[in-house]
Amino acid sequence: MTTRTTQTVARFSSPFLLPGFDAPQPAGDYRVDQDEELIEVFSRLAWRRVSAFVHLPAIGMNGQTHQMVPIDPADLEAALEKDHQQS
Repeated sequence: MTTRTTQTVARFSSPFLLPGFDAPQPAGDYRVDQDEELIEVFSRLAWRRVSAFVHLPAIGMNGQTHQMVPIDPADLEAALEKDHQQS
């Protein structure tokens, strides 16, 4: 099966907390990786998301450890929408 990883940046203007995080994360830009697999639908090609990860800490922030935390893309979208409404 063919897979691909797409990278995007999620920008938060306020601290945020996603399910599975130990503590709120500070405002900043966060790299997000989404793994997708190719599926064939009625002789068309489509991609289905199979996993997503956010990189901690934020881009440009110093930290002793760097980690990729698995996330639910729907939770990320909800947090970004909430952040956008607050700013």
